[in-house]
Amino acid sequence: MVEYRYLGRSALKVSPLTLGAMMFGNQTPDDVALRIIDKARDQGINFIDTADVYHDGKSEEVVGRGIKAHRDDWVVATKFVNFHNNKPNQGGHSRKWVFQTVENSLRNLGTDYIDILYFHRSVFDAPLDEPMRAIADLIKAGKLRYFGVSNFRGWRIAEVSHLADQLGIDRPIASQPLYNIVNRTAEAEQLPAAAAYGLGVVSYSPLARGILTGKYNVGEAPAADTRAGRGDKRMHDVEFREESIAIAKQIAAHAQAKGIAAADFALAWVLNNQLVTSAIAGPRTEEHWDGYVRALEVKLDAEDEALVDRLVATGHPSTPGFTDPAHPVEGRVARSTDGSAPVASLTRSQRVA
Repeated sequence: MVEYRYLGRSALKVSPLTLGAMMFGNQTPDDVALRIIDKARDQGINFIDTADVYHDGKSEEVVGRGIKAHRDDWVVATKFVNFHNNKPNQGGHSRKWVFQTVENSLRNLGTDYIDILYFHRSVFDAPLDEPMRAIADLIKAGKLRYFGVSNFRGWRIAEVSHLADQLGIDRPIASQPLYNIVNRTAEAEQLPAAAAYGLGVVSYSPLARGILTGKYNVGEAPAADTRAGRGDKRMHDVEFREESIAIAKQIAAHAQAKGIAAADFALAWVLNNQLVTSAIAGPRTEEHWDGYVRALEVKLDAEDEALVDRLVATGHPSTPGFTDPAHPVEGRVARSTDGSAPVASLTRSQRVA
């Protein structure tokens, strides 16, 4: 039996496991993806996550076919912001793009409403109030039910919440941060901010894109049939680090001693945080999905928590000083050699200030 949870301060209930569709429309054959969707529903999973940029909309298309027969059983989340090409308004925060991307997603999904639309990431030099007004209008039009934020730092979660209050619209109901054993940076501000402002947390990459399965070895080239071996750029930029691989081996040994798989332990650890509502698990195969569901039965104890704390300090990544290059730290803006600030590199709010 799935124990459904309220998503933030909303009255929407979701499963603790979210079916991630990032592999659908590409690495996962369509027939396999459709079987996984049907199986997940039969198992009580009611939350599915995709994005407009996942394989140029093909992921949304597969999800749409998979949920069609039972649309209202599913809480469907998709995302916007990322650019699809080099055209200036085919991405970002403009009202024009928000309306266009929602229409595109509705068409891809084959539905007349989206349950949750996420800001996929921050756009540092664009205003936040304009897309929020557009989202409010789309909610009033019945095309969206809720909205959320992904990869937003704590202060942006606060800013979006305050802007929503000022605009007289509902606050976002979900925050989607990267969060796993070898990258605990979300604990420093993203998770507490979400809790303070009433957002549920729907974290992603609980297995660090496969690192926490324990299948990689320090100093060895990854196998060709693995995500790292296929040259996944995002994984190599963010997860494929020697410190993380070494820690994953220790986690795997500990899990084996308890009679469970390393991946089950890693996913159960994420879900053992009371500030996390649901974790996104994105299978490539049906076997992957079966493993993710199995992790719902794993219960961790104080010894397990202490082990992870010894390996990776709370609020930190496994690699000292590591920052995700796709989501840089914004706290330093160098002055030019003549002593003036380089205006082009500042955000709009900084320029106004």
